[in-house]
Amino acid sequence: MHARRRLNPAKLRLSKWTAVSPRDREKHFLVTELVLPDDPSQPVTEVMLQAVLTRRTQRIAWRLLTDEQCWKQGWQ
Repeated sequence: MHARRRLNPAKLRLSKWTAVSPRDREKHFLVTELVLPDDPSQPVTEVMLQAVLTRRTQRIAWRLLTDEQCWKQGWQ
């Protein structure tokens, strides 16, 4: 079972993350924006994550960041 941390998606913007298993030298990431749902009454489910080294961005479900097997909060 994976360890989980509690996060508030509304407070994720500009938060820093470290990949536990980096790929292509991309280790440090920054949440650049919250992806707002089409229906404003629905909660945020995705964020845009940018690699600091390459500036490559990817859209991911914010709940993936709660998996401590994959992500560490902050740059480490």
